[in-house]
Amino acid sequence: MADPRGFLKNRERELPANRPVDVRILDWREVHEHRAGHPEDLAVLNRQAGRCMDCGIPFCHSACPLGNLIPEWNDLVWRGQWAEASERMHTTNNFPEFTGRLCPAPCEASCVLGINQPAITIKNVEVAIADEAWSRGLVTPQVPQWLTGKTVAVVGSGPAGLAVAQQLTRAGHTVAVYERADRIGGLLRYGIPEFKMEKHHIDRRLEQMEAEGTRFRPGVDVGGDLTGQDLRESYDAIVLAVGSTTPRDLPVPGRELGGILQAMEFLPPANHVAVGDEVTGQVVATGKDVIVIGGGDTGADCLGTAVRQGARSVTQLEILPQPPQDRPGHQPWPTFPTLYKVTSAHEEGGERVYAVSTQQFTGDQDGQVAALRLVDVEMIEGRPTPVEGTERDIPAQLVLLAMGFIGPEQGPLLDQLGVSLTGRGTIVRSDEYATDVPGVFVAGDAGRGQSLIVWAIAEGRAAAAAVDAYLTGSSALPVPVTASTMALRP
Repeated sequence: MADPRGFLKNRERELPANRPVDVRILDWREVHEHRAGHPEDLAVLNRQAGRCMDCGIPFCHSACPLGNLIPEWNDLVWRGQWAEASERMHTTNNFPEFTGRLCPAPCEASCVLGINQPAITIKNVEVAIADEAWSRGLVTPQVPQWLTGKTVAVVGSGPAGLAVAQQLTRAGHTVAVYERADRIGGLLRYGIPEFKMEKHHIDRRLEQMEAEGTRFRPGVDVGGDLTGQDLRESYDAIVLAVGSTTPRDLPVPGRELGGILQAMEFLPPANHVAVGDEVTGQVVATGKDVIVIGGGDTGADCLGTAVRQGARSVTQLEILPQPPQDRPGHQPWPTFPTLYKVTSAHEEGGERVYAVSTQQFTGDQDGQVAALRLVDVEMIEGRPTPVEGTERDIPAQLVLLAMGFIGPEQGPLLDQLGVSLTGRGTIVRSDEYATDVPGVFVAGDAGRGQSLIVWAIAEGRAAAAAVDAYLTGSSALPVPVTASTMALRP
């Protein structure tokens, strides 16, 4: 246990301050400073880690798919033992600097202290350990002692694909990661804005993985440039980690107008520009009234990006009612509750409108969107029902659809490999992440459906163990979750 009286002496959550809004919206740097080694930040971490009670049953473990050893980190951070804290954290998580920045922290929702006090800032402690480890030179390549002679192709380089690749490389297999984009990282690279995670965090992990022996093949469209049959002939096993990238659309009148984009048509070009790339034909929010349809994290990413591009106004729409500030009775501890959340992007401007539905888009004489017609909705028998007489138009010269994703892209690769799909459009798999095609496995959102980064990494680690066992007959790699493991959610 850390400080035996810590949770009595320090009853409040403390987080390092974000960069000032009027400063950070002028650039693409991370909102958080993450000042490794800074005395004030270390003092905050010491107090927060000291609040951990080392519970008899640490529910934070069960809420985290990775099974992170959170009370042990907290004790080590409180004692200032950063090398040991980093080692303990990397035992369960390949990429804590990713999850510490991007995960919504279901562990905090199940913190036992959170029953009657604000939960410990577990996520901030996690990212601080990772950043301290990098700054102190504690993160080094783990080169395998021998090679098995077996080869594995990983298709997709998001968090699931990278976790699979690192685990299998360390087990001695020869692993190649294929990515159709020009750089490795998947949606971590081009879907997550720079202000949430600067991409040098990905680059240094890739350098570590290359030093360990993982091979990266960016700019290769598997299914086009390279067929599924090519992979079957060249590799002993294949792991599909292609994500859930088919966006949910909004088929209402006027959808064909110009200026209505899916979020992933808007965010990747902005991310390219943020790191100095030239982009031809980029659609930007500068000087426009921007409507973001979808109230989740992707919608918030669109909002923050539009603000930085100089939008005249940004309005984020959500069809569901506004969530409560406090945990509702039907979502008791330790489940992950749906609460009203103010992200860093929401601090920067824009308006949020709840319980509304889009009826149609109207355009100008050039065929570009000019307005959006809304109607209020109320939930009747669990379904949003329009409220008569509440229709109104709001101006919009750019509309961004951020309503989530419905499954992996239905393209030639899945046909070439012959894998089956579920009724939801995800790839059929066993609890051991095997598809119905021998030697072909699936990990992450492609099999689970749209989920959290922490689930992607957990599935990548578990799928690596399944592939290792398939290739060698047994495996000592960890299996944090099975394919059918459910989240601790309502």
